[in-house]
Amino acid sequence: MTENAATATRTVDLLVGIFREVLGLSDLTEDTDFYEAGGDSLTAFQITGHLEQVIGAEVPVSLVFAYPTPRDLAEVVDTDYGRA
Repeated sequence: MTENAATATRTVDLLVGIFREVLGLSDLTEDTDFYEAGGDSLTAFQITGHLEQVIGAEVPVSLVFAYPTPRDLAEVVDTDYGRA
C-alpha cells in the first residue's frame, strides 16, 4: 500500500467513526450517503467540528454537502488539507 493509500484509509476510517457518532448509526460504512443516513445542517456542522479537532484546520461545512460519503470527503480532506 502506498503512503497516499494508507493516508486515505486512515482518513476514511476517521470519517466513518465521526459519521457513526454524529448520526448515531453503528452500521454506517464508508459509502453511506450523509443525506440518506438522515444528515442535516446541524449534523454537518458537528461532523466538521469533530474533523477540525483532529486535523487542526477549518473545514467548510459545505464539503459535507458536496462530498456526502466518508470515502468522498476523505479524498477531499487528504487533497486539500494534506492529512497524514
